[in-house]
Order: sequence, then structure tokens, then C-alpha cells
Amino acid sequence: MKKALAFDIGGTKIYYTVINELGEVVSEIVKNSTPKTLEEIVRILRNGISEYSDVDAVAIATAGAVNNENTRVISSTGNLPEGYREIDFQNLTNKKVFVENDANAAAWAEFKIGSSKNCPNSIMLTLGTGVGGGIILNNKLFKGKSGAAGEMHFKMYPDKRRKCTCGSWDCFEAYASGTGLKITAEEISDNKQITTYDVIDGWKRGCPEMTKIFNTWQNHIIQGVIGLANIFDPDCFVLSGSMAEFVDVEKIQNDVNDEIVTTPTIVRKGSAGNYSGMIGAALLALESINK
Repeated sequence: MKKALAFDIGGTKIYYTVINELGEVVSEIVKNSTPKTLEEIVRILRNGISEYSDVDAVAIATAGAVNNENTRVISSTGNLPEGYREIDFQNLTNKKVFVENDANAAAWAEFKIGSSKNCPNSIMLTLGTGVGGGIILNNKLFKGKSGAAGEMHFKMYPDKRRKCTCGSWDCFEAYASGTGLKITAEEISDNKQITTYDVIDGWKRGCPEMTKIFNTWQNHIIQGVIGLANIFDPDCFVLSGSMAEFVDVEKIQNDVNDEIVTTPTIVRKGSAGNYSGMIGAALLALESINK
């Protein structure tokens, strides 16, 4: 059975491990803090590749948009070193190197072995500090003309209520993320010191104010899913990430289906696990060398 060495490069952590064609992790998961310099990131990649020389391919799930040739990053994120998108990944080894956006890779893992398996058309939303996304259409990863499709920065409001981390105003991410929950909490409670943990704890205890904040945040997610459902008409949505643990998928599904103009969709929580980015990238890499 073929195997890929898979990396997950994020703003705070770099993981790597070996994954087989079934999406199974078959070696220790090595974890590193993401270095502040380009040279140190390349060193971690080279060390991992030299450690696992018996694999058939190298797969990289990374923050930032990736080109349609799956060879390089075309737009990076602010928490990775300057010049990151100039890394020549293929030059790291003589084996096939396959690069994909981390959310796209995670969506592929859900499609192949997780909650959207047997759904030819699906959308995965990763709800964390920000919001990531991946779109599967007709059993294929939808990348768009440049590779940047699936970035969840569509506008929720037209009148500049919140600045998003991307520099634009009122993106879905600015409302549906953990950061969005904190801003919603600050606005409703008029307390700049409030945290997402305060909201979740109070909501669990039935505090009326925290419940109002939580419901407002969840409604922002619902409104975004309604828009995506009307555009893409997917079989299902998958909600993953640290904040997805708290959402009520049954309520989201019911509210979405009450309003959409397309046929009903299904909303599920992700099941591919915390390493879905590495798993999806590995499966994509192994599929590419089998073609």
C-alpha cells in the first residue's frame, strides 16, 4: 500500500506524519512550533523528508491559497514569515510533492473518509479563530480559476460594521469565527474583557445574556450557510474546527432548510479528526501519483 509523508503548516504549529491510501495515520505525529523564519520552516520540512525516505509522495496542507497545479502557495497569511509563498516545495525532494490549502485538504478528508462521504456535492466550514472552507462539486475539489476558491470572505452586511482580518469589511469570517463570537459578545455585553470561554460557559449554565450572545453568533453561521446553500445546492454541509463543537447542527439544518430556495440539505459535524488537513493532502497526493 502506498504512503505519503504529510505536513500541516499553520501559523502556530507544523505537524507531520505518514498516512496510507486508506487515510490511516501509520507513524508518530511530530509537532513543531511554527518558526519565525523561512529558513527554519524549510529545515523542518527537510528533516521530516529525510526521516521518512520510504514514502511514495510528500503532501503539504498549508495555510494560504494554493495554485491549481498544486505546486506553490499563491497568497500567504499574516502569521507565516515573509517570503513563505516563494518556497519551491518540489526542490525539497525527488519524490512527488503535492501542495494544497489546509481547509481544502480537510474538506477532501471529510469527503473520502468522514462526514461527507457519499455526498458528491458538499461544503466544509472550519470554525475556529477564523473560518476556513472547502467545496466539493460533482466529486471534485472546486478550486476556481486560480486556486483560491473556498475562502469564506463573502460579505454579510453592506454598511461596514466590522473590519475583517483580511482587510475588508463584514466578511462571514468576521461573524462566524471564534473571533466573531468575541466581538458579538463585546457588542451585546458592552464588556471588552469578555472571552469566548465566558460566553460558552455562561451559555452552558443557561445565563440569559450569554445565551443571547451565543444564539446571535449561531444565527450568523445559519445566514452564511443559507447563502452558500442557495448558490451551490450541496448534498451536505460539514462543520468542523474547535468552535463547531458547540453548535446545534440540528437547529442549523432546520433553520437553513426553512429558508433556502434549493432542495433540502444536511448539516453534520466533522468526523475526520484533528489531522484531517494532513489526511486530505495525503489522499490527494497519492491519487495524483496513481493517475
